[in-house]
Amino acid sequence: MKGQRVELYQTGVVLKPRGLCGEVKVEIVTDFPESFLYRRDYFSGKSVDMVEPLKVKKSALSSGFAWLFFDGVDTLEKAESLVGWSLFVGSDQLLPQPENRAYLHEIIGMKVLDRHGCEVGVVTNVIRMPAHEVYEVQVGGRKVLLPAIDQFVEEFNLLERFIVIPRYDEFL
Repeated sequence: MKGQRVELYQTGVVLKPRGLCGEVKVEIVTDFPESFLYRRDYFSGKSVDMVEPLKVKKSALSSGFAWLFFDGVDTLEKAESLVGWSLFVGSDQLLPQPENRAYLHEIIGMKVLDRHGCEVGVVTNVIRMPAHEVYEVQVGGRKVLLPAIDQFVEEFNLLERFIVIPRYDEFL
C-alpha cells in the first residue's frame, strides 16, 4: 500500500497450506469468525507496514479455523509463501462490537486503576489464554499479567479509557 495511510487491524494469521491447489489454514483472530465466509478483500503481509492486497475466491470455516483460497495463489508453493503472514482489514471494515466488548486496539493504552482510583499501569497487550484473556500491564519497568474476567475487573470504561482492578495488589 503505497501513497495512502489506512488504519489496519489484524483478523487472522496464515498457519499452513493444505493440499496442492493453494488453500491455506488461517488462525482466526477476531470475535467475528463468520466474517471469513463473506469478506473477500484483505491486506496481508508479515507486518502491518508492508502489506499487499489479497482477494478471496473461496472460503470455509471448520474446527475453529478459516480455510481460504486466494486469487493467484493456486499452488502449494504459492500457499507456502503466505505462511506467517497476517490478514488485515481496514477500519472501515470493522464490525460493531456488542455491548461490553471492545477491539484489541481500543484496550491497548487504557489506564489500569487500583481500588483507590490510583493509576497503577497501562495495558500494553491482551493475551489469549486457555481459560480466559489476561491484560498485560506495564507497571514501571516491568509487566504484570491481570485476569480480564468479571471477578477481577470492577469497571471497564472504554469511553474514558480506564479499567478498575480493585484486587490489583494480589498480582504483584
